[in-house]
Amino acid sequence: MNQRMVVHFQDGQILKGNSHDFFPNKDLFHLILLDQPPSEKPMEISVSQLKAIFFVKDFWGQKDRQKRKGFASGEKSLYGKKVVVQFKDKEHLYGFTQGYSANRPGFFLFPTEQQDNNEKIFVVRSFVTKIEFID
Repeated sequence: MNQRMVVHFQDGQILKGNSHDFFPNKDLFHLILLDQPPSEKPMEISVSQLKAIFFVKDFWGQKDRQKRKGFASGEKSLYGKKVVVQFKDKEHLYGFTQGYSANRPGFFLFPTEQQDNNEKIFVVRSFVTKIEFID
């Protein structure tokens, strides 16, 4: 399955492309960079070097749209528990998760807003400083 993704590295580098072999339990996957010539081999990406992988609807996003910080009053989701994730670079993400486990290298976070350009985000635990579940 072709997955559009924006890959954020721990060092701040960001790459955009497609992957056919990302699985949350694998250490490596391959990224075909946006505008990459077909003759070039896909880039091998090590999950341990990443902050997060943003699975996107499109690569251009909605730069002028203000993202909501936090949750709406009484907000519930089919995507699980409310969670706030703080990364080592001080960025915070708000969303919902179903499959969080402290024993896994990462987990999926679903955006708080339907109109968000992110379909889901794979958060890499090694770059997280705090995970707060909200009742």
